[in-house]
Amino acid sequence: MPDVVRAALVQATWTGDTESMIEKHEQHAREAARQGAKVIGFQEVFNAPYFCQVQDPEHYKWAEPVPDGPTVRRMQELARETGMVVVVPVFEKEQSGFYFNTAAVIDADGTFLGKYRKHHIPQVKGFWEKFYFKPGNVGWPVFDTAVGKVGVYICYDRHFPEGWRALGLAGAQLVYNPSATHRGLSSYLWQLEQPAAAVANEYFIAAINRVGQEEYGDNDFYGTSYFVDPRGQFVGDVASDKEEELIVRDLDFSLIEEVRQQWAFYRDRRPDAYDGLVQP
Repeated sequence: MPDVVRAALVQATWTGDTESMIEKHEQHAREAARQGAKVIGFQEVFNAPYFCQVQDPEHYKWAEPVPDGPTVRRMQELARETGMVVVVPVFEKEQSGFYFNTAAVIDADGTFLGKYRKHHIPQVKGFWEKFYFKPGNVGWPVFDTAVGKVGVYICYDRHFPEGWRALGLAGAQLVYNPSATHRGLSSYLWQLEQPAAAVANEYFIAAINRVGQEEYGDNDFYGTSYFVDPRGQFVGDVASDKEEELIVRDLDFSLIEEVRQQWAFYRDRRPDAYDGLVQP
């Protein structure tokens, strides 16, 4: 695996329909590939609006199977075309009554490697996710990709340190965190939590947020997506808080080993003392 991986993320405005939303992301992906990117990730339920601002059965229409649904199959074709690893967050329908907030991970040759299902499901004003999603049940997988070991943690998950740690223990080098979060709720946490998680777990994080307002509610998604390194430092500039943007950055994975030797957090863990943390 290369030490330096050119990685990309997209923060996007909602177009009004799935087809144009997918087309827009395909265009961004092709531009990222032209810039030399080898991995790219999209925002939470990237091919739909953030419909969880309301509770309405109409919005089950956005759900589809993973990996056998049309969007993931199309993203497999995109991965083959561009030679990039692609992280694809969608609304998954496993079977009638079984719906998940999911991200598919596709390797650079178009192979479907697996999926992550969001564990922590919020149910607060503007984020009525329990109406739609079951809690994730596939653990915290880390995928061996053409660029290295990639994990996913979705939006509200980021407030819970356990999953970040599970991904680190499984060898993650880069974790994509696709999100949909708005100014009034947690904007002051946005540039605090993921850098802290990158430091605590000593890997790179791609923090992706939607941008703009959508028709189903008042949430003002504030973008400001970024990559952060294992020292908690932003890699390049943070994205706009108002405009759609493609971010492409070089991530030096050799920094992971350097930081782990210097800070030695994994050496000094005390799992023998942590049993009480997971008691109900």
